[in-house]
Amino acid sequence: MQSNTSIDSTRIWEHNYSSRNNKKENEMYVIRNVFKCKPGKAGDVIGKFKAALPMMQEIAKHRILVDEVASFWTVVIETETNDLATFEKMLKERGGRQDVMDATQGYVDGVQSGYREIFRTVE
Repeated sequence: MQSNTSIDSTRIWEHNYSSRNNKKENEMYVIRNVFKCKPGKAGDVIGKFKAALPMMQEIAKHRILVDEVASFWTVVIETETNDLATFEKMLKERGGRQDVMDATQGYVDGVQSGYREIFRTVE
């Protein structure tokens, strides 16, 4: 799956995160990986993510969301973390884990496009 933008969002949040010196101890981030699935393929994608979810919970809190009334066939993997560097490390580690790769193998065949959203909680 290719991004339709030439801007590297990872570099943007790395810059913004590293330049913030006033990080609060209880600060949290919510990261949403949004997948626009091909027609009729959301169930397949959800099945693959559900199989991998227990393996990923040990690293960070994850949950799967699916659209209810908006655009059809949208699946979201939502992750909570208090440190974006830890999230980046988790992505690299997860990409090399055979059990996660086996569980999610072929999910991109059901995905039309996708993007990532990163939110900082406000208290």
